[in-house]
Amino acid sequence: MKFLFFGTPEFAAIVLEKLINAGYIPEAVICNPDEPVGRKQILTSPPVKRLIANGKQLMANSGQLIEIFQPANKTDLSAISDKLSTIKPDLAIIAAYGKIIPKEILDIPRFGILNIHGSLLPAYRGASPIQYAILNGDKETGVTIMKIDEEMDHGPVLANSKLLIADSDTCESLSKKLADLGVELLIKVIPDYISEKIKPVEQDHSKATYTKIIKKEDGKIDWLKSAQEIERMTRAFYPWPSAYANIKNQKSKIKNKILKIIEVEIILQYSDVLKYSPGKVFLKNSELAVKCGKGVLVVKKLQLEGGKVLTAKEFLNGHKDFIGSILE
Repeated sequence: MKFLFFGTPEFAAIVLEKLINAGYIPEAVICNPDEPVGRKQILTSPPVKRLIANGKQLMANSGQLIEIFQPANKTDLSAISDKLSTIKPDLAIIAAYGKIIPKEILDIPRFGILNIHGSLLPAYRGASPIQYAILNGDKETGVTIMKIDEEMDHGPVLANSKLLIADSDTCESLSKKLADLGVELLIKVIPDYISEKIKPVEQDHSKATYTKIIKKEDGKIDWLKSAQEIERMTRAFYPWPSAYANIKNQKSKIKNKILKIIEVEIILQYSDVLKYSPGKVFLKNSELAVKCGKGVLVVKKLQLEGGKVLTAKEFLNGHKDFIGSILE
């Protein structure tokens, strides 16, 4: 079976690696362009491209060369449709690609395009289903195998599988779990779909909910929110864009710097907390704490932007004047 693979981030790389290990090797991979990363803005390949580069020996053993395309936008994607047509694929698979597929490409694979989506559709259509599930405090999520049509996450469903969300799950850890679950389900579905033993079922569009693309500014903490809401932010936005705040303290050497809050613990009942305003940094039983709109967060790990992730104790050893700061 000839197939195309569309995907870019780590979620997609996990799916692609397991497909290859199961004997499903794509004719071509379509992912986002290389991007500058970090303070030095080093041009970096996306995880899916790195997987292909690191797996050259595997590809050589299979006797199959995988072509890589990196269109920057929908126009560029449309421009490679003729090249993809010459491959004459039977199927295409999408995992966290992040772009709407134009009709001229939708029509290329004989059996259409299947998508692994990180939610139980029709809930959380769009680019950020995993982050939204954590932000909303959901106890359960899952993956859906669906057939792509011209609307976003709108097509009929082939199969789905549920997964409990752990209290400690971050976007990173939950993404890995869902990628594993999704590709295992996909590998079971493909042969039955190709042989027409599975018939796609239309979604109940009246129950659809939507997510938006996460931007860096979404990680800015509003300390008037409850400790539970902010704690979910720290997990939903890890590792990017992180939940963060600006430091306000004229006496501190790190005033006006951006502080990323990496790991926290919630305290709901604390009698002395009323004397502090939201965002105030103080010590509670020698632990670093921040007042929220409701409740308190004890900070376990944090990071000055551009620095290393530190435990609260390590951070305070180097920044004793941080206590008394306001985070905003």
